[in-house]
Parts: sequence; structure tokens; C-alpha cells
Amino acid sequence: MSIASFIDSHGAQRISLPPASGPLQSLYKQLMDEPEPGHPQAREFLLECLQEVAELPCELPQSPYELADWSTRQQQRVTQDYADYLNGRHAGEGRRYFPRKADALHFLRAVAPTKLVDGAWLYGVLPHWRDYRVYPLVRTYLDELGDGVASQNHALLYRRLLASEGCEDILELDDGLYRQGAIQLALGLLAEEFLPEVIGYNLGHEQLPLDMLISAYELKELDIDTYYFQLHMNIDSGSGGHAAKAVQSVLTNLPRTGDAQAFYQRVMRGYMLNRLDMGSTAVIDSFDLHQQVLQMLEQKRTVASQMHSDYFRIAGRTVNQWLCSSDSVESFLQALQHNDWIRRDTDPACSRFWRLIQGPGAAMFGMFSPYERQLLHDWIAGSWQPEVRAKPFRPRRRYRAVLSLAGAAQPGETGRELIKELQNLDAYRREFRLIALQAPGQHWSNTGLAATRAFAALIQ
Repeated sequence: MSIASFIDSHGAQRISLPPASGPLQSLYKQLMDEPEPGHPQAREFLLECLQEVAELPCELPQSPYELADWSTRQQQRVTQDYADYLNGRHAGEGRRYFPRKADALHFLRAVAPTKLVDGAWLYGVLPHWRDYRVYPLVRTYLDELGDGVASQNHALLYRRLLASEGCEDILELDDGLYRQGAIQLALGLLAEEFLPEVIGYNLGHEQLPLDMLISAYELKELDIDTYYFQLHMNIDSGSGGHAAKAVQSVLTNLPRTGDAQAFYQRVMRGYMLNRLDMGSTAVIDSFDLHQQVLQMLEQKRTVASQMHSDYFRIAGRTVNQWLCSSDSVESFLQALQHNDWIRRDTDPACSRFWRLIQGPGAAMFGMFSPYERQLLHDWIAGSWQPEVRAKPFRPRRRYRAVLSLAGAAQPGETGRELIKELQNLDAYRREFRLIALQAPGQHWSNTGLAATRAFAALIQ
């Protein structure tokens, strides 16, 4: 089986953007679907964001020539903080971020709008690969795209991660969670005008963060594939990693004539754009399991309020009667507990309600997604902990081994079709076409991967 058919048949590419329900989500979707350079809405949005960060204090050194030392100190601090975290865990401390698997899956869904456009801020530098000052940024973008190898393409890896955990459904996210992704997309489309800001944003994004190290450690404990995070940690750290290249890009592009300080001020503002989101720790801290269960059941209620029979009655009322109004979900859950349908703080298998959802012959099997089942499982379990770490629900869908063994560098049918198309174009249009296929909304597709491999070979 080819890598293309494997991915298609296992759903790694079936994740689609939901219908826009807020201004940031609408802009995000538009910039993904219409990646036109100089996009007017993207420019207006980016200028607003830059104005906002202009009022914030910036931790970067005042001189760009101090950036290398600053970056080294940052990495040393993160390394030490992570060592302290590990010492605490080894001494018996619990997980800092994800006490339950539901917390972890909520995190993966919440940061998806940003992760699915990984590297997008550098898309606009591709046409300038011949400029030695910009070439390292081009190489960073191609690294994010895995040089066209599916098993190394960051956006595709994250799509696969979501699919493997049954979290393809990312529809009900707060609009604010799309802000950072929209910033990345806007920078990628406006690199011609905002190159100093792109360089500054890249500088901030490529510093190795403590929260990524801790997240990867705890996700692995919860039997969640951490390859996406491990790949980032490998390429962002070390003297030859993306962090060091990001510092060098500031110095290489610093004007030798004219106002170098004004250029650096713009770099600093671009750096601060990384601060305009909730941040990973804020996303994690915002998770309330009980409220998530109520929100999920309320969404189900609007569809299921007339679908139940009148055979079962709970506290004298049918299920349809319980679900007839928007304020009934909390009372319904309390009634289920009072009437022994749900036994909190025990093995969920002991709860009749859970057995209707999960298990052989479950009457409501398939009505809840894996993520929704995890919410209910962990809410019912509460303080209960299994003697051996349980692996409930879905069969594991591991892709990494298959992806790594697949011949991603081979042309394949899609690659051959692209080569045939390119042969009919002159050199200028051929390069333009390859760049267009590496846009954030396309590079992870089969054609985009083939285009990335061709472009990477072209610029060697």
C-alpha cells in the first residue's frame, strides 16, 4: 500500500475546517482557502495585532548582537526547569498538566488551529530562496514540511495524531483559539512587506519551550503518540537547531546601511506576536471537566431530545422529558447519579449509564465520539484509579511505523502527474506552481508533498 492510499484510507487527511462561527475563525479559514499575497484583510488584522503588542514589554535584549547569548540562557533555563520537573516526578509528584486523559485530549484539540498551520509564517519567503540572507528561513519552512516526506511533515503529523485519538472533530472551539494560527497565516502572506516581523516571529516561535517538554512527557505516560512533539524538540534545540538559525537570521538581515535599530524594533514587535494567544499553559488551566461534560451533553440534547423511547423513566420522567429544555442537563446528570445509573468515583464499568455507551451490545454505541467518551469516562471515574493503567474504548491506530517505512521519496502516481504538468511550463511558471502548492492549506496533501520534494531538490 502506498503512503498516499494509507493516509487516505485511515482518515489522516479527512480533518476539515469547520464552518466559520467567529471573526477569527472566519479569517483563519479564508487565509487557508485563499492564500493570495498581500491579502487586504490579513494586512488589516496584522496591523491591529502589531499595534497591540507595541504596548507590551519585550524581554529581548536591546542590542541584536546580544541575541545569541540570550537564546543560550533561555535554553539553559528551560533545561534546568525541566530537570527540576523530572526530579519532582521521580520523587512522587503527579502530572502537572494532564491528570486525566480527557485533559490531554482537550489540549490536543484546543491547540489544533495553531498546529495545523505549523510553519505558515515563513511561506512568503519561498520566492526569495536565492537570497543568501533568506535561504535559512526557506530551509526552516521546508523542515516544517518535512522536505515533502509525509512522515516528517508537521501539519500532517498533527492531523494523524488527532485522528489516532479520535479527535478529528474540532468543531466546537472558542474563536480566540484561532488567533495565533491567523497571525501565522497573515505573516506568511505578507512577508514582502513585513519581513522584519516574520524574522522576529520566527525567533520567538523557534525557542524551545518548557511546556512542550512537559507536555510530551505526560502525553507519553497517557499512551498518546508524542512523535510530533519529539520532532519539534529535536529540530528546535542544539547549536544547529532552528533556535540558533532564527538568531542568525536576525543578524544576517540586519541592514548594513540605514536604520538598523528601526529594523530591530520591528523584529521585536514580530517576536511579541507570539504572546497574542492563550498559550499552552493557559489552555490547560482553562479545562473544567464538569463544564466540558455539560457542554457536550447540551450539544447532544438538541438532537436527542425526541429520539428516546418512553420505556425507561428516571425519577418519574422519561429521557425525552429530561432533555426537553436547555437547563435540564445538569438536573438530568444529578438524577442519573441519585438513581444509581451513574456511580461517581468508581470504575465506570460499574455504572449502568456507561455500559449503554461502551461495551458489547451497548445501546448507544457510536453516539459519542472517542473524545466525548473520554470526557464521560474520566468524569464518572473521578478519584478512582485503576490498578493497571487502562486503555479503554477505541483500538489504537498507529501510523508512524507505516509512514516511516513507506517510500515517501518515490514519485508515485501523484508525483508523476505533477512532473508531467511541470514539464509543460517554463522555468518561471514551474517555480511559481511549486511554491503555490506549498501553501499552508495544501503542502500536506499528496500533491503538496510531491511539490515540496521537487522544490527541495530544485534549491539544493
